[in-house]
Amino acid sequence: MNSSNWRQHMMLGLLAAGLTLAGLALSDGPRASGEGATQQAAEDTPWAERAVRRDPALATVRGALSAGDLKRLVAYGEMLFAAKFTTADGAGRPNATQAIIPTKRRRPSQQMFARLSGGDAASCAACHNDPVMGGAGDFSANAFVSEGFAQADFDTTDPQFSNERNSNHLFGAGLVELLAREMTADLQALRTRALREARTSSQPVTVKLETKGVAFGELVAKPDGVVDLDRIDGVDEDLVIRPFSQKGVIVSLRQFTINALNHHHGMQAEERFGARWTGEADFDGDGRTREVTTGDVTALVAWQATLAVPPTLKPTDARWRTAAASGSKTFDAIGCADCHRRALPLRSTVFRDPGPYDSAGTLRDGESPDGVAFDLAQLPSVNALPRNADGHILVPLFSDLKRHQMVDRTVDRLGNELIAQRFVAPSVFQTSELWGIASTAPFGHRGDITTLDEVIRAHGGAARTSRDRYIGLGDADRSSVIAFLKTLVLPK
Repeated sequence: MNSSNWRQHMMLGLLAAGLTLAGLALSDGPRASGEGATQQAAEDTPWAERAVRRDPALATVRGALSAGDLKRLVAYGEMLFAAKFTTADGAGRPNATQAIIPTKRRRPSQQMFARLSGGDAASCAACHNDPVMGGAGDFSANAFVSEGFAQADFDTTDPQFSNERNSNHLFGAGLVELLAREMTADLQALRTRALREARTSSQPVTVKLETKGVAFGELVAKPDGVVDLDRIDGVDEDLVIRPFSQKGVIVSLRQFTINALNHHHGMQAEERFGARWTGEADFDGDGRTREVTTGDVTALVAWQATLAVPPTLKPTDARWRTAAASGSKTFDAIGCADCHRRALPLRSTVFRDPGPYDSAGTLRDGESPDGVAFDLAQLPSVNALPRNADGHILVPLFSDLKRHQMVDRTVDRLGNELIAQRFVAPSVFQTSELWGIASTAPFGHRGDITTLDEVIRAHGGAARTSRDRYIGLGDADRSSVIAFLKTLVLPK
C-alpha cells in the first residue's frame, strides 16, 4: 500500500470509528454541568455543526511511535487540515488579532471573516490545495502578512501595512525541517568551538560558518566571550536556520501551524493562547476554551511532516526528455544550482515534535511530556532517496535554506514589499525550494508571475549573474531549462 493509499485508508477507518484515536491526548477536558452540559450534549450529536470531534476518554501517546500509531496520528492530522472550522469549534477571534504574540484588538470584531488581517479561510486546505491537499494556492488564496509580532488590525491592501504572500506547498516539509535542525546544530557548534578556542588561546578566533556545503559567512569569537557577527550572511544572529515562509522566518512546522491556525481561522492553540501565557482560558473572547490542544497541533505537524517527497517527472515525450536532460546541465552551468542546491545531505530521518529551536509560545523539546518521535524513512518516497558515501540521505529540495538579496537597481520586480518581517529586510528572501515547482503556478512570493521564464528574469541582486546568463542563452537553451523545471512536480 503506497503512502497516499494508507493515508486514505486510515482516515476512512478513523471516520468510521468516530475519530477515536487511541492514545492521543485530544480531549476537550471535563464535561460541563447544567446549561453547559446541555450544550455539550447537543454538540455531540452526529449532526452537530462541529468540524472536530474528540473523545474525552482518549489516553496519551508519547515517545517513539509505532507504524500503526503514526498512521492513525497522521490520519487525524489530515482530518484537521481538511476540517472547515466553525464557531462551535472556536473559529473566529472577536477580541484578538492575527499577531504571533497574543494581542488584543482595539475593539471587538463585528465579522467572522476579513480578507486582510483575517480570519480569511475556513480550513487549511482552502489555501493549500493545488494540485492536491497540502499543495500550493492560486493568487486568490493569497494571505496578507504583517510584520508578525504584535501589529494591529488593518483593512487595506496598502503594502505599508502588510506583505501579500502566496501559499507555498508543504510536500517534503518534514525533511526540510530536519535539514534546518542539523544545519542549526552545526553552526552553533562552530560558534561554541570558536569561543572555547578563543578563551584557551586568549586570542580572537575567526571561524567560517559552513554546513552541508552552504556558507553563511564567518564570525569572530573573542577571549572575553563576545562574538562579532558583522560578517555572517543569510542567517539570523542566533544561527538558527528558519526554513519556512518565503522569508525564512518560521523555525518549525509546529510554529507555522500555531501561527496559521490563529491568523487564518481564529483557532487558538492552548500552548500559546491559553492561561499558561496569557492568564486567560479564552483569550480571544469567543466563548470557547481549549480550541486547539497540544495533541491537535502534534497531529497536524505529523500530517505535514509525512507528506511525500516531490518526485521528478519522467516525460513520455521523447523531445521533452531530451530537452530536460540538456536543460538540467544548463541549469548548473549558468549558476542556478549555486543557490538552488540540488540536494542537501541529511544525517537522521527521525522527526521529533516538539523540536529543539522554537521560541517562547511554541512548545520545545522537553517542555511537554507528550512529545512524539517517528522515522520519516518509513515513507516510501523517503526510503527511495539516494544516499551519499557517508550513508546520509540526499534530500532533493533545490535550495540552500539561506536568505539572499533578490533585488537591485535595475531588476526589482520582487521588491514590492515595504515592511520587514521578523527583522528580515523587504528585498531579502530565502532561496525557494524548486521541488514541485512545475505544479505550483503562479510563481513568486506574491503569486503574480505566470511563467517560469518570467520569474527567472525577475531574479536580481545575488541571483543577477545567473539571471543574465539565462537571458543570454539562445532560445533553444532557455527552453531546455524550462523543460527541466517542468519535470519537478508534486505527487498526484
